[in-house]
Amino acid sequence: MFTIDARTPDLVPVLSRGKHRNPRRGACFMEMASYLAGEPWSDHPACTHPLLAGLARLVNDNSSDAARQRLAVLIPSVIGLTSDDLHVDARIALRCATTALPVAAAERQNVLAVSVYACNRMLATLDGRPADELEESSREALAQVPHAARWAARFSNGFVTSAKAFRRQAAPSTVRYAVDGIAKACIPDPDTMLRELLVGAINDCAAYCKPGSEAGEPRPTARRLPPAIRR
Repeated sequence: MFTIDARTPDLVPVLSRGKHRNPRRGACFMEMASYLAGEPWSDHPACTHPLLAGLARLVNDNSSDAARQRLAVLIPSVIGLTSDDLHVDARIALRCATTALPVAAAERQNVLAVSVYACNRMLATLDGRPADELEESSREALAQVPHAARWAARFSNGFVTSAKAFRRQAAPSTVRYAVDGIAKACIPDPDTMLRELLVGAINDCAAYCKPGSEAGEPRPTARRLPPAIRR
């Protein structure tokens, strides 16, 4: 398990929702990542796996103003985490689905349960395991929503998603649906759950992209933050 260390930069960005034309208009999580990586200003930088970047944007936009600022120390951790390995997409999507499934509203649980089965099936295919084999964390999440689990099992029986469709459609949809489900869930602290989800996904990605690295460790030399977005 990777950990986020306690070291923080002397000056950290004040993060805000949405996309910003330039630093003077504000910054979101991934725009600051693009800056620190030395890339052109963008919320879709090449330095981070697209699905992880998508999750970071969603967590940024769905967090409260106070909680969003606590995400800033995680920004260096996503720089350099990119890979074409479909395991990364499946791991991130599975973490999102299993995290959201037990807390999301009942009307969302069927879709999330189907996503749990789809992600497990994709991982089983990639690893050469039986297609109906579920990981322990998936079994635990499904056990908390038995009605949705039974429905999803029937719905998913015999259904196969191609690698291309999984990467382009199923995985991103799962991430969006899960984050929205957590943000709108009737739980005491959705901000903390969203942050922990992002930390877990960073660690999942790091396990495939940068073996032995730790989340929270800047990979490239970080650029100095522009004055307009220091606090």
